[in-house]
Amino acid sequence: MPTYDYRCDACDHEFELFQQMSASPIRKCPECSKLKLRRLFGIGSAVMFKGSGFYQTDYRSDSYKKGAEAAKKKTEKKSEKSDKKSDAKAKPVAKKTSSD
Repeated sequence: MPTYDYRCDACDHEFELFQQMSASPIRKCPECSKLKLRRLFGIGSAVMFKGSGFYQTDYRSDSYKKGAEAAKKKTEKKSEKSDKKSDAKAKPVAKKTSSD
């Protein structure tokens, strides 16, 4: 159920009222008891999705998850191999010594 903002044109009393969407707006001001109350146009509230099932990744199958893990492990192994090869290819640099 939404919350509506109301304002009285007679006494400028403002308040919020929690009521059903199907309920008709109230007209009598609770402060001054005049029939000058009107419902204001509000910005509304944001829709909040809580819990699981609202993201694309929440619906992934187990086979997809296993495949993604295997692919990740393969890329990690390849990067480890390339690191080892680059270390083996690196040649030590000899320092020049100056003789007097």
